Amino acid sequence: MMKLLPALLLLTSLLAAQDDRFFSTSLYPILQEKNCRGCHNDDGVASATRLHFPPEKANPEQIEHFGRSLALLGRLLLEKPTQRLPHTGGRLIPPGSKEEEALVHWVEYLKEHPYIAEAHSGRPDAVATPSSLIRRLTHSQYNNTVRDLLGDQTVPAAQFPQEDFVNGFKNQAEAQSVSPLLAEAYSAAAERLARNAFRGGDTNHLIPCKPASPSDAACRDQFLRSFGRHAFRRPLTAAEVRRYGTLFDQEARAAKDFVRGAQVVVEALLQAPGFLYHTGPGPYATASRLSYFLWDTMPDEELLRTASDGKLSTPDQVEKQARRMLQDPKARESLDEFVSQWLRFDRVVGTVRDRRAYPQYNPELGLAMTEETRRLIHHLVWNNGNFMELFNASYGFLNSELASLYGFPKPTEEFGLVKFPPDTDRAGLLGQASFLLLTSKPEETAPTARGLFIREQFLCQQVPNPPPGVNAVLPPFDANRPLTNRARLQEHLTNPSCATCHQLTDGIGFGLEKFDAIGRRRDKQKITFLPTRADRMKAATSVELDIDATAKVAGLQNSEFSSPKELGRILADSRPCQECMVKQLFRYATGRRETPSDKPFLDQAYQSFQTSGFHFQELVVSLCRAGSASTNEPRPSGSGF
Repeated sequence: MMKLLPALLLLTSLLAAQDDRFFSTSLYPILQEKNCRGCHNDDGVASATRLHFPPEKANPEQIEHFGRSLALLGRLLLEKPTQRLPHTGGRLIPPGSKEEEALVHWVEYLKEHPYIAEAHSGRPDAVATPSSLIRRLTHSQYNNTVRDLLGDQTVPAAQFPQEDFVNGFKNQAEAQSVSPLLAEAYSAAAERLARNAFRGGDTNHLIPCKPASPSDAACRDQFLRSFGRHAFRRPLTAAEVRRYGTLFDQEARAAKDFVRGAQVVVEALLQAPGFLYHTGPGPYATASRLSYFLWDTMPDEELLRTASDGKLSTPDQVEKQARRMLQDPKARESLDEFVSQWLRFDRVVGTVRDRRAYPQYNPELGLAMTEETRRLIHHLVWNNGNFMELFNASYGFLNSELASLYGFPKPTEEFGLVKFPPDTDRAGLLGQASFLLLTSKPEETAPTARGLFIREQFLCQQVPNPPPGVNAVLPPFDANRPLTNRARLQEHLTNPSCATCHQLTDGIGFGLEKFDAIGRRRDKQKITFLPTRADRMKAATSVELDIDATAKVAGLQNSEFSSPKELGRILADSRPCQECMVKQLFRYATGRRETPSDKPFLDQAYQSFQTSGFHFQELVVSLCRAGSASTNEPRPSGSGF
């Protein structure tokens, strides 16, 4: 403590002598209190503006750089937060207040002290990113890997602890720690898988030679190198061959059985970091990253051989393999995994609905909803269609139950392509029951949830969390004064502590209110009031209220709409939505969120996507090409998958 005191005194004296430094003014705490950072960040609703806050744990230099960069905004810095000019976040600073005085003071100071913002490459607020991330197999990748490695079809990871969704996906590195419970599950699964692999002998042909004896060293090493190369997705080192060879010998000699030695080695390998994690630089790591991105499973023999031959080190070589792999059926299965996480199919198939209000809904219908979405995406991806048509497609893939739900004629083929009537409000993903159901409550629609999902999943914008202590529960329906969802949610828009965020979400969700909690079309909101226990002899009563579906996407110009079809057209043509598709696939491919240093790479990927006519396969290939850069060196975060 005594050694730190002089430094602290020096810092205090410097701050006292420099009242013109931004972090020593009262303005920065004001902007923090108003939660301006919640929208003005790289993924926020205001990400397209010139105002980007530094990280929450920014140091004084980063804060100082940010404060002086406000000079670039000119009068907007005064007129936007005070709502003198339209501001998506509403009026955050009342005119004539002490808060505005602090704002005016800083604007006047910046006029007297001209400031030129530094280039992005030298920005103090740029966030350093790790050169590499250690990622483990997801449960899906684990199941697929043991299937391809051992021929096992038991889906063992279904018994593992559930994975968390982070950044919209289950494969994000920051959430992939191994808990004691998961480690125990890995151990039990490895024992069971190894036992099953050799049940009845070497029936799966994992041993590439015929041993002359239980202690046949030559056959043992051949097995170790052959199986280990596929299990670790790279050749075993000499030290690893010795270590696992010793384990093999101990078991084989004790049991007088070569197969017993092989079984124990398989059990050990399945618990090793080399199996459970994606590790190491070089061509084998590139092969593994390619395979788990494009196939959600281990590399095949051709990919491993290509890595061994040194033919996986340039963008062109990687692209050649990526295009080959996209033709394999495993690529379709991998796409399904990405889509099911991105669009939260787990919440669709696991949902419940009030049977009195929605007697048509059952789990089978929920599965049909996800199948409709899956088939539309497959149609666009594998036929090289415009992927943005996902939002405004005037057709769908329906079975009889979905057609009945939508009020359409029965299709001639189950899940065949059905062109929608021209007068329907339904189009694209936003008109599909899967989206409308997963963004609703069990008993009624949820405009806030629908708007939030669109912001986060389709625009890649983070909506700030509600202030601590805010009661987000709406008052119950009142039979004496029945109100639509829109009228009940007005509380969010009139309460200053709620309005800033809810106008970003509710304003979108209101435009989808003519579709109920299972995706049926409606013109009125029906509210049913059940009798209380005291009046249980009375019959239930219902009222129907007109729905106002006028809406807009705050922050997007010319974004007024009143139906999924109109909103889908807006999103399909919107650059923020198009760029979000790039970001979502980037996050899934790399296992992390993008950072400021990724921007050049993301811009390049977007240009490839746009130039191709928004072909999804071309976006995939562009990510793979970038991922091949500097494969033999520690890779910067922006270098791809």
